[in-house]
Amino acid sequence: MFEGKKVVAFGERDGVQGPAIAECLSAAGAEVVFTVTECIV
Repeated sequence: MFEGKKVVAFGERDGVQGPAIAECLSAAGAEVVFTVTECIV
């Protein structure tokens, strides 16, 4: 589904963090170009 796609993973500090999202997308075949975890208030 994500083969050949470039993605940016935005995570949330109190929810799903960026590296976890990036790992899932990577496993699905995406190329993660940026990962960040922010506190969104």
